[in-house]
Amino acid sequence: MSFLALHPLKFDFEGRKDLVKFVKTVAAAGLVVHLRIGPYVCAEWNYGGFPLWLHFIPGIQFRTDNGPFKTEMQRFTAKIVDMMKQEKLYASQGGPIILSQIENEYGNVASSFGSGAKPYVNWAATMATSLDTGVPWVMCQQADAPDPIINTCNGFYCDQFTPNSNSKPKMWTENWSGWFLSFGGAVPYRPAEDLAFAVARFFQRGGTFQNYYMYHGGTNFGRTTGGPFIATSYDYDAPIDEYGLVRQPKWGHLRDVHKAIKLCEDALVATDPAYTSLGPNLEGTVYKTDSGLCAAFLANVGTSDATVTFNGKSYQLPGWSVSILPDCKNVVLNTAKINSMSMIPTFVYESLSEVVDSSSTINSDWSWINEPVGISKKDSFVKPGLLEQINTTADNSDYLWYSLSTNIPGDEPALNDGSQGVLHIESLGHALHAFVNKKLAGSKAGNSGNSKIAVDIPVTLLPGKNTFDLLSLTVGLQNYGAFFDTWGAGITGPVKLKSSANGSIIDLSSQQWTYQIGLQGEDKGLPSGSSSMWITQPSLPKNQPLTWYKTTFAAPAGNDPVAIDFSGMGKGEAWVNGQSIGRYWPTKVAPGSGCADSCNYRGAYSSSKCLKSCGKPSQQLYHVPRSWLKPSGNILVMFEEVGGDPTQISFATRQVESLCSRVSESHPSPVDMWIPESESKTGKTLRPVLSMECPRPNQVISKIKFASFGTPQGTCGSFSHGKCSSNQALAVVQKACIGSKSCRVDVSIGAFGDPCKGVTKSLAVEASCA
Repeated sequence: MSFLALHPLKFDFEGRKDLVKFVKTVAAAGLVVHLRIGPYVCAEWNYGGFPLWLHFIPGIQFRTDNGPFKTEMQRFTAKIVDMMKQEKLYASQGGPIILSQIENEYGNVASSFGSGAKPYVNWAATMATSLDTGVPWVMCQQADAPDPIINTCNGFYCDQFTPNSNSKPKMWTENWSGWFLSFGGAVPYRPAEDLAFAVARFFQRGGTFQNYYMYHGGTNFGRTTGGPFIATSYDYDAPIDEYGLVRQPKWGHLRDVHKAIKLCEDALVATDPAYTSLGPNLEGTVYKTDSGLCAAFLANVGTSDATVTFNGKSYQLPGWSVSILPDCKNVVLNTAKINSMSMIPTFVYESLSEVVDSSSTINSDWSWINEPVGISKKDSFVKPGLLEQINTTADNSDYLWYSLSTNIPGDEPALNDGSQGVLHIESLGHALHAFVNKKLAGSKAGNSGNSKIAVDIPVTLLPGKNTFDLLSLTVGLQNYGAFFDTWGAGITGPVKLKSSANGSIIDLSSQQWTYQIGLQGEDKGLPSGSSSMWITQPSLPKNQPLTWYKTTFAAPAGNDPVAIDFSGMGKGEAWVNGQSIGRYWPTKVAPGSGCADSCNYRGAYSSSKCLKSCGKPSQQLYHVPRSWLKPSGNILVMFEEVGGDPTQISFATRQVESLCSRVSESHPSPVDMWIPESESKTGKTLRPVLSMECPRPNQVISKIKFASFGTPQGTCGSFSHGKCSSNQALAVVQKACIGSKSCRVDVSIGAFGDPCKGVTKSLAVEASCA
């Protein structure tokens, strides 16, 4: 949660910010809430969730023993708590909120704040508990959290975490299901087997509470992204993706992991674990009571497969996996063996001409307005020297114009006769466009690792007066790190002219610069599309900087999620029916190396371990919520900074191309089929089962694209037959699945025959739905 205050004593809980409605919606879904108030949230959110007005309070210093900051932090925290109490939303009042959090990952940066850190932590703890919520408070990544605050863990793995008191439960407030995307970076993802391994290990080693970050990916609409350079997509490779569709097999495999852990619940809550070594990198954990309850976890934390003996029985443990035994005898699930199906998502494209309103013709569909280069607003002002951007704009806009009109001194003939020169600009970031005599001369952007810019731009100067209009822009404000609120942006210099002829230099930095905050189009409300200024002519300007574009369109048919592909455009922001879908930047391309066709789940995960889409735009498709669309008459507005061709953009709907599954004879049977040995009346051995289900309610399995029982090769979407393959596989699967919404097929030689005796066989299937 972030500060929802627009300015001091003013709060905004409208629309998507309706916190009370959100908490009630969660409760209606049968879920509970951990209310992480912060108010610092990080979350790759602009300015870490803080409002910019906070920065301008005299004498304030963020997140330390500072009076002005503590006053505002207490005001905000008390406001949120009071809202929840008024609606009786805390568990102590019968509501869904079972925990609250104050601060966020402060322990990661506390040492930088010196003697102010510890008093601040103690004050925050006392302030929070004094609000009397009736539920516990936590601090994540805060090893010295004072009683009764519970210190918790955030990370890819938290099985080795220990709270700072035996009286406090072992809690995992952020299990990172993937990683965030940056403009200019490749797309990170985290294998389902590794995430499942991390979850099982945490509960194996005494964990009590675990929360995913993120479980549902999202979109950073508007200017909410932080970083800087965080992409508009915040999909995070989460079990539910940015478009609201389940990501398989991750979603299904985690569902099965939690079902398996739930089968162990009675034993887990009744007693403490007992640990035993089963060999190098092999660990057994048993939860056993005198009353006969018993659950066990067998872990292989190495990367090689192993066979272990436990309670007199032999168990196969793939590398980097955990087997869960709810009765201490039989394996209900191994984290490296996925029973859940996979899905191959796809985007089905429609050109813009296919979705324009029938009331429009293609030739007249686009309108445009040119954004003036340089100063065009009455509220511009003059200051000597170069100003830092954030203190100047207060983040009311991404944009700040630095404009200078100057005569080159007569004693600099090499820079005064129309010859070639170089304009040298240094900036704290995040990007800039330089216009010389009203023409775009060059652009430069930083990156997520270093937002600073130093650029030399070739220029041709006119005799006498020359104008320099420098458009500096931010791409989300810093959201993490000690004193992140003081990290600046903008052209702080120097700005110099260098002669190409003799190397003479004129420093322009200290001259009288004219400043303009934001764009004329922003002030005139162009994002709404309702202005009378729009121009419609057959000769649509293309590949021209600083241009506003507008068109109307009908919503793509159906109910599938919608995206816009901004290929053909450069960089800017887009609005649909007046709502910002965020910054677009399809020309910001990921490095050409660092990706691989597959990623081995074995071994510790890091944010750079598994990457895809190298050499491609970091983000090409941008989510447009269906709830923002009307059947027809939708207005799309774009502000293009550097130049593009709006007629090249296209709409796409997110759909599922194929369902896939691959299950071997060594897989456990599905979790929901598991029966304790003591309750089994038939004594029948449960076999592994391959399951598939169409994702939409009105769909059935219409085609089996591939089926092989034996030693199939490849992965979902590229399966092939191995050396051993049953000639009955396709017919058996077709009979079981075609025409049904879902199907299950036993993975056994009884169903398919035995094409290769003595070999562990697998069934691989790819299907499509209609």
